[in-house]
Amino acid sequence: MILKDSTIELTDVRLYAYHGVLEQERRVGGEYSVSLRVHYYIYEAMHSDKVADTLNYTELLEVVKREMAQPSQLLEHVAGRIGQAVFRRFPQAQALHVQVVKLNPPMGSCCAGAGVTLHLVNDQAKI
Repeated sequence: MILKDSTIELTDVRLYAYHGVLEQERRVGGEYSVSLRVHYYIYEAMHSDKVADTLNYTELLEVVKREMAQPSQLLEHVAGRIGQAVFRRFPQAQALHVQVVKLNPPMGSCCAGAGVTLHLVNDQAKI
């Protein structure tokens, strides 16, 4: 059996944070959804059944929570910080899709959310 690709994922993590261009958004805060798909070679974990052989998604969640706790004006900045922090904490991560969505954004119209999605490649990956 050949493992072609593998990911560790966190989907629709709901957090309250203080991001936005408007001062009111940074003061009052709002709800956000964060999703990550980390390309990570999990072949060893498939066979060993040991947490030490994989990327621990609880630690991944802590990285996301830490970065979301730092207020920013732009979601692009938040998503980029999350990407950098994931690659620092997990240098074996090969690539990352990170999505940050502001739920119920103050745009004068009703929508499920507005956000950004980044696809980042770790050019320093230690495979």
